Amino acid sequence: MYNGLIDFLKNKKICILGYGKEGISTYNYLVKNGITNIKVHDLVEKDVDGVYGDTYLDNLDKYDVIIKGPGVVLKNIDISSFENKITSQLELVLEYGPKNIVGVTGSKGKSTTTSLIYQMLKEQGRDVYLLGNVGIPIFDYLDSFKDDSYLVIEMAALQLEFVHKSPHISVITNLYPEHLDFFRNKDNYYKAKLNILKYQSDNDYGIYCSSNEELEKYISDGNYKSRLFKCNFIDGDICIKDNYIYINGNKVYNTNDERKIIGNHNLMNIMLALKVADILGLDMNKCSDTINNFEPLEHRMQKVGEFDGIIYYDDAIATIPAATINCIDALGSVDTLITGGKDRGIEYDSLVTYLNNSNVNNVICMPESGYRFIDKITKKVYKVETLEEAVNIAKKVTKKGSICLLSPSAPSYNQFKNYIEKGNKFQSLVKGE
Repeated sequence: MYNGLIDFLKNKKICILGYGKEGISTYNYLVKNGITNIKVHDLVEKDVDGVYGDTYLDNLDKYDVIIKGPGVVLKNIDISSFENKITSQLELVLEYGPKNIVGVTGSKGKSTTTSLIYQMLKEQGRDVYLLGNVGIPIFDYLDSFKDDSYLVIEMAALQLEFVHKSPHISVITNLYPEHLDFFRNKDNYYKAKLNILKYQSDNDYGIYCSSNEELEKYISDGNYKSRLFKCNFIDGDICIKDNYIYINGNKVYNTNDERKIIGNHNLMNIMLALKVADILGLDMNKCSDTINNFEPLEHRMQKVGEFDGIIYYDDAIATIPAATINCIDALGSVDTLITGGKDRGIEYDSLVTYLNNSNVNNVICMPESGYRFIDKITKKVYKVETLEEAVNIAKKVTKKGSICLLSPSAPSYNQFKNYIEKGNKFQSLVKGE
């Protein structure tokens, strides 16, 4: 039990804002440790004492501490009277938890990078936990952490938005305009992400992809105190020369090794993870083995299988054009693309230009975002309303021996609960289940 955390919270009036998976985790942990002066605020009524419905964001200034869940968006209300009371599981563990915390954020690639770092540490015998935006609330394991435990935490923008602490090692994969429906504009979104570096000291480390222009610009304009390391394919602190990843002038990984996560975007994720391993003093030969045996995560360029001569890939996690472009580049023989999802107002010009100059022959457009650029595609275009319809067409038009790829370039919650549900549905349809 973290006595400092409990001492901070006891005798305070506490609001748990949002009662999803993380909110439930917070509530259970506090009650287990004797803290009961708690009230839940959530849009949907739950089975604990709380404020529910349209007024759930009212009167938050009456609390001493507001522990906010990542699913709660505060963009449409005045928070000036209680902003300094907002905290989260993430901030509390950064304040009161072990010091060996590795935080990973970015618009794309953060789950793969987080999981790869975790696997490297685990396979070298470290006491390590995989937590955060990967779906595992931090407080579920709070009483298991030791002083020498390593916490590898995926940190989403909505988790970082109000923090005033940063991890010992911070990794940023990239920045692309996303979640504009939550943050109003990309500047707010990027600043939330960069909180992962903002509160670091000169004893901390920041590792980032400097070839991502948006990220390089924002970091160059910032006044960060930590030791910063640039990952760049050509000339960064971590770079590639003669088919080897180099760190500190030393060869650490042969990029010609056969591995299961392919594509330049995953090569960058590998470079970022290897620099973390270097800082933590891991055995680089063993890290190479971890990389080569690392399986793609579900719904991230995941091979579903070959059916009737067509190879199907599920990339339902792709919520921006850059992710879809990276996937097509990595796979190399995509004949049919199924795309489209929730329209959040981002630009699709880059995807249109790419597709019109690619070897993709069939583009199947789903609502809502797919309809926005359907008239600009010069390939064979099919307008559909459902995923079932999309897969049925794909089975008819995709060349034998080539790939049909689901990569929405948009979130999936216009028709599905999330990308997981969409990906699972795609896989079932492909398999005829």
